[in-house]
Amino acid sequence: MEAIITQLQTLALTDALPFLLKAMGALVLWFIGRAVITGFRRVLNLGLQKRQFDSTLIRYVESLFSGSLTILLLLGILGMMGFETTSFAALLAAAGIAIGTAWSGLLSNFAAGVFLLVLRPFRVGDEINAAGVSGIVQEIGLFATTIDTGDNLRISVGNNRLFSDNITNFSHHPHRKVVVKLPLIHGQDVHGLMEALKARVAEVPGVLAKPAPGIEVVEFTALGPVLAIGAYVVPTQAGPVTGAIALATEETLIASGYMVAPPSLKDSLAKAG
Repeated sequence: MEAIITQLQTLALTDALPFLLKAMGALVLWFIGRAVITGFRRVLNLGLQKRQFDSTLIRYVESLFSGSLTILLLLGILGMMGFETTSFAALLAAAGIAIGTAWSGLLSNFAAGVFLLVLRPFRVGDEINAAGVSGIVQEIGLFATTIDTGDNLRISVGNNRLFSDNITNFSHHPHRKVVVKLPLIHGQDVHGLMEALKARVAEVPGVLAKPAPGIEVVEFTALGPVLAIGAYVVPTQAGPVTGAIALATEETLIASGYMVAPPSLKDSLAKAG
């Protein structure tokens, strides 16, 4: 019995005690490492918020930062405990390559989403046209952007397709120009009609006084000149104000006694031209 007790004491001193000391050291290292990671994460969050980065991007960067440092911390703890970490690191690298190859399309959308959040070609609430979709941006996700169209349809567009296409942002500037074209026939008082239209369009609700509305001849056809009635509006009111300008144009034409050429005359003039 004494020999067994002696062997157990020797085993405890040679194996168990060093293992317990390593385990206690690993536990202390874990708590210290997590505290340091949490502190760095808070500093990173404050720095990104100070630079006014998007909240979605801030959460992503925080998670990526915390996850990467936690993996490094675990590898350090395993190495301190005596485990071989080289094969484990190689396994992680191989898994990363396999996942990247399998999810190449998803990762391209992810990368494009990060660029959209950093470069900010548009924001939530902006009206844009990109990737064949026009509407109001509702959400900029890491993989897809959600857009509500004018006919109340919700469309999710992959960020890679969105980022690789031309993006037209209708809401970027404080005002937007809308244009209504008016074809005329020969024989009309063009200058008088232009002055009347300019005065009438300036009275349309939603038309900005500065920059002032403008009317010019943009084309000259066989039937007659074509006027372009341009006015500046708030971007969100572009559709309604365009309709109001068209209605005001019709009222002005009726009040001035403007006559529309008969279809037969139009056809003959068009053929002659």
